[in-house]
Amino acid sequence: VQLQASGGGLVQAGGSLRLSCAASGRTFSNYAMGWFRQAPGKEREFVATINNSGDSTYYADSVKGRFTISRDNAKNTVFLQMNSLRPEDTAVYYCAAGRYQYVSRLTRVSYWGQGTQVTVSS
Repeated sequence: VQLQASGGGLVQAGGSLRLSCAASGRTFSNYAMGWFRQAPGKEREFVATINNSGDSTYYADSVKGRFTISRDNAKNTVFLQMNSLRPEDTAVYYCAAGRYQYVSRLTRVSYWGQGTQVTVSS
């Protein structure tokens, strides 16, 4: 699976961004999808995941209630809607695919996208 993330940018605190990740190469609907992020000097961390059919999601506590993950299997795309952004959300965001029910751990990721920068100013 090849993954191409987009939609990052610079936004003020309290603002919103929508990330997209387009997949190609294999049957998208066979894979759970996830978003991870990595801030400078920190380890990559889990943000959100969605199962292969799109009817179940799971979030990190730090983004619960602010971020929403969704997918469109007809368009081979997964989204991350980010609202009420905070400066601590600043990071490079990566989409990921895996064959587990959820992609909530680094060890469950089979494929990575290239990352998109999100910067939240205070």
